[in-house]
Amino acid sequence: MALSAERTPRKRSLVLAEIGLVFLVFFLHGAQPVPAVNEAHYLGKTIHFWNPDWGARDFFLNSDDTHLVFYGGFGWLSLWLSPLALAWVGRLATWWLLAWAWRRLNAAVLVRPWWSVATAAVMLWLVDHCAMAGEWIVGGAEAKGFAYVLVLLGLEAMTRERWNRVWLCLGGASMIHVLVGGWAAVAAGLAWLLSGRDHRPTLRSMWPGLVGGFLLSLPSLVPSVLLTWQVDPRIVDQANQIQVFQRLKHHLNPADFRIHLVIQFAVLVVLWLAVRRRTPHNHPVWRIHGFVAGAVFISLTGFVLAQLTVDRPDWAGALLRFYWFRLADLAVPFGVALGAPAVVELARFTRPVVSRAVVFGLVLLAGWQLGSDVVDQTARHNLLGLREPGVCRSNDWRDACRWIADSDTIPKDAIFLTPWMRRSFKWYTAHAEVVTSKDVPQDPQSIVEWWHRLCEVRGTGDVRVEPWCESLAEQGESRLLELGRSYGAEYVLTATQPPLDLPIEYVNTSFVVYRLVEPPAPPSLREPTEPRDYSKPSDNEENP
Repeated sequence: MALSAERTPRKRSLVLAEIGLVFLVFFLHGAQPVPAVNEAHYLGKTIHFWNPDWGARDFFLNSDDTHLVFYGGFGWLSLWLSPLALAWVGRLATWWLLAWAWRRLNAAVLVRPWWSVATAAVMLWLVDHCAMAGEWIVGGAEAKGFAYVLVLLGLEAMTRERWNRVWLCLGGASMIHVLVGGWAAVAAGLAWLLSGRDHRPTLRSMWPGLVGGFLLSLPSLVPSVLLTWQVDPRIVDQANQIQVFQRLKHHLNPADFRIHLVIQFAVLVVLWLAVRRRTPHNHPVWRIHGFVAGAVFISLTGFVLAQLTVDRPDWAGALLRFYWFRLADLAVPFGVALGAPAVVELARFTRPVVSRAVVFGLVLLAGWQLGSDVVDQTARHNLLGLREPGVCRSNDWRDACRWIADSDTIPKDAIFLTPWMRRSFKWYTAHAEVVTSKDVPQDPQSIVEWWHRLCEVRGTGDVRVEPWCESLAEQGESRLLELGRSYGAEYVLTATQPPLDLPIEYVNTSFVVYRLVEPPAPPSLREPTEPRDYSKPSDNEENP
């Protein structure tokens, strides 16, 4: 008894050490400057959810909310934390939970401990280099990172044949992110079908988990359904086509996938099929392969739908907007990263040379990924003192935004016209902006309005030659003044070239802040008037 009592703390410490190493792998991969590509978008919504005065008159922030569980469950921290601290708390929490769940999944599938460190690195390498539709698992703080924690726990339960727990975990994932959890549940259902009549539980035995998982998904499923409830079908159709053929085509429309990524993904699927063929049906990893097969089937369905609707953009928009290719981008790397070590364990005595070669290849791949991440972190944070391209311009951008945030002359509820590709304006200033390319709303009416604003602010009016302006300054003074009147914008933040004949509030090497309206008179000299509600168009504005 004494010996057992001594071993328990040691075993727990080894488990914690293994989780810590997996966390380190994830940290090296995901630790990029804040805000990451999606953080200003998702965390900006989260901050505004709890503090409506943050970007109070911003069009995107005031659009319908969908990730309510993420906003409510995580966003309350924004009442005490700065956006920078909120992002890092979210990142560290997500990466630690992912490391914990990944280690549990590895322990359920692989005999040897510590494999999870190598498989984590291999999985990240495969996702980085073979993802067809741009999905990722380790990155910035947003809802889907937490959802994938529950997907991994659901896969662990599947390998242990605890199907009721599978449905509860995937229902919880759907509650956090309806598409991540929803597609994972579909793939799990296909895995259940593929497991064979003798190895799969009955539907009757799984009803508690199925009902519980469905109920868990409702806080996210219901708001998603209500987005299009009683909305004009023409608006819904237009919004769908904007998403599928314009803003999110690199995620949703196979016709816009880069061909080399499709080829790399196809090669990875072939590799996974080879691993699957070597796996006995009674091995726990076989059930992971069933899940991967389900994810690949979902992607193939998406390709078929894209081909069938190639001449019907209305049908294509309605069907392809559901991210048919998201899950396979991760599931196939899961299958290879977990399946290859399982095959190695089985062939250790029957084919030792092949086994050692595969182990060497996996370790080499893991080392390559870790080395690449270390080099990337060194470059990102300029640890070698090198001068990176674009650093000065980025510093100028942050300096301009910080001046706006600290300015005593600019009202806190002022609206800005901003460069269309600069996604961090609200992040640094807490001010509203008319439109930006990244901040696409979720409800159909707002999506159509977003596209209208983007075309108005950035469009040249000549689709045949050059449809988009590179800089707001190219629009000229009269056009910017007109846009300011249309959308209630009082200021413009744009590049210094070409210069404009407008009052300058601030300027640095790269960026300038122009004023579009005269500053308000002091309260004692101003006539009392009703404030205009810029969230609604005026009577003479065209309805998009």
